[in-house]
Formats: sequence, structure tokens, C-alpha cells
Amino acid sequence: MEWLISLAPNFMVELWNWLPSWLQVLIENLFYIVIVMVPLMLSVAYVTYAERKIIGYMQVRIGPNRVGPKGWGQPIADALKLMFKEVIIPTNSNRFLFLIAPILTLGPALAAWAVIPFFEGVQLANVNAGLLYILALTSMGVYGIIIAGWSSNSKYAILGGLRSAAQVVAYEIAMGFALVGVLMASGSLNLGDIIARQEGGFFSWFWLPLLPLLAVYFISGVAETNRAPFDVAEGESEIVAGFHVDYSGMAFAVFFLAEYANIILIAALTSLMFFGGWMSPFGSLADHALLGNGLHWFILKTMFFIYMFLWFRATFPRYRYDQIMRLGWKVFIPVTIVWIFVEAVMVVMQVGPWAVSVAPSVTATMAG
Repeated sequence: MEWLISLAPNFMVELWNWLPSWLQVLIENLFYIVIVMVPLMLSVAYVTYAERKIIGYMQVRIGPNRVGPKGWGQPIADALKLMFKEVIIPTNSNRFLFLIAPILTLGPALAAWAVIPFFEGVQLANVNAGLLYILALTSMGVYGIIIAGWSSNSKYAILGGLRSAAQVVAYEIAMGFALVGVLMASGSLNLGDIIARQEGGFFSWFWLPLLPLLAVYFISGVAETNRAPFDVAEGESEIVAGFHVDYSGMAFAVFFLAEYANIILIAALTSLMFFGGWMSPFGSLADHALLGNGLHWFILKTMFFIYMFLWFRATFPRYRYDQIMRLGWKVFIPVTIVWIFVEAVMVVMQVGPWAVSVAPSVTATMAG
């Protein structure tokens, strides 16, 4: 913020210095929030375009190509269309809860970015318990789903809400256990420290020693966002769009945005916790600006995992509900528990590429 103030005219600098300190902190935080949120919301909009284009190419279709050059204006056209559509509130529904539910779904997906480190020292808040903050916020999205289903006063909506909530809870537990493995490997809850422990190149990242936990975390992320092939909560052919069947206009659009915001968040967290975030895969060999550590690596890794979300939708058929629940409770949770035990043994026995650096911190924590 200081560099921006130094470029301002003298009268604006004097005005800034005249403001009370609490107001300066508030304006500075709002400025940084806007810097993060504007590109994020644009990314959310254009992930919808990327999905339609990529799946179109996979299925030998063209995809959107009418609005703007090669269809680049399609997300803007969709947003304008939804803004002017009427929001219909069902009779005998709870109006307040009906309108607040989409916000409760989108809010946590955006608020989680407060602790995401884009580069070394570049994040909104450097929270020591950032991993716990992420877990707390991502688990709150289920409240918006349940409230949306219940407040509609519709049996179709409440059935979709309950199915979705049960699915999210099942896979949230598996994701939590997978992140316990990351905590054990890094010895810290701070996301910046987790990335710093992966310094050294492609084979120093956590994906290799935590490969089963990586698979569990990413597939659980696909299930938690209600994406194909785990999209039974919104299965159009089964229960008529699920918990948001009665939503229209911008109220529906917020649910739509929340789904894609969660896709970007899960993709970013996967790149941070298992693939080194902004770290270069070339390690110390990367002297060139483009090959060295930088924000571009974080963006490229995140884009790759977003592509995986879209690829899954074009490839796999929708699972039955009992198959989804069995995978979450009977496969993923036992796998994570077993691998956490294996990892604990490796740390104690000083086995593995990260055990040597983790053991002292674990010992110090136990001594403290």
C-alpha cells in the first residue's frame, strides 16, 4: 500500500495521513480484498466457458462461439441474462433463509482465499493456523445446501439437500484426514510453511510420499463440490436439480458461482499442499526467471487441476448414491487412517525424504 500512496498527489498523501489508523487499516484491507476478488470472480466466470469449450472438443462439438470472438463474451452474456431474470420465491417458503442460503454457500469459498499464499509473503493474512481456517470454512458450505433445501418448502428440494449434505460430510472427513498427513509431513499449520517444506524440486514435493492421501484429497474434493461423477445431488434425470430446484435468476447464479469457486479453491489447495504451490519443479537448477519460483507456477498448477475437474465430467458416468457413500465411508477413510499410521512410523524411524526435517519440529512440539 505504501508504494501506491507514494505515487499519489501530495493532497491525497496528506489526507491519508490525516485519517485515523483504524480507518487506514480498513481501507488497506479492502484494497487488497478487491485485488484478490476481482480476478477470482473473473476466473470463476471463465471456468464455465472453459468447461463448455473443453468438453465440447472432447465430444467433437464446437461449444459456445456466438458472443464475441470465439465465444469469449459468453460468460458476460450469461451473467447479464441471469441478472435480468425474475427471482421467484415459492409460496410458504422461509423468505429470509431462502435468500441467505446461496450466500452461505458462496461466502466460505471466497473467504478461504484470505490465507492462500500466492507467492512468498504475498497473501491477505498470514495465519499460523491457516490449515484449520481452511477446514472450518470449507465445511460451512453444507449449511447453505441444507438451508436451501429446507427453506424452499419442497420435498424435491429437501431430498436433494439431505443427499448432498450426507455426501459432503462423508468426503469432508476423508479430506480432513488427508490434510492431517500434510500437517505431519510439514510440521506446521501455516500454508506458507507447508510450501516452504517442499522446496527442492519436483521429487521434493509432498505428492510422492503422500500419494494415497493426494488421491483421496482430490477425489474427495470432486465429490464435495458435487461435480460429476458425484453429482447425484443435482442429478437432473433423478431429482430435478436437487436442493436448488426452486431457485431462479441471480439466486440460482450464486449457487452456480459457488460450485465453480469451490473448484478453483480445491485445485489451488491441491497445488499448494501436494505440489509446492509457487515452487518450481526444477528446484535449484532453475536460474531463469520463468523457470524459477514464481506466481506463474501456482497459476499453472491450479489450471491443471481445474482441467482435471472438467476432464472427469466428460469421461465418467454418474455413480449411484450407494456407490458414492460406500467409496467415502468404506474406502477413503480407512485408506487415510492406514497411511497416516504408515507416515507416523516413517517419521519416527527417520525414513523418507521429509522425515529428517520433520522429526526435529515434532520433537520440539512434544517437548514444549
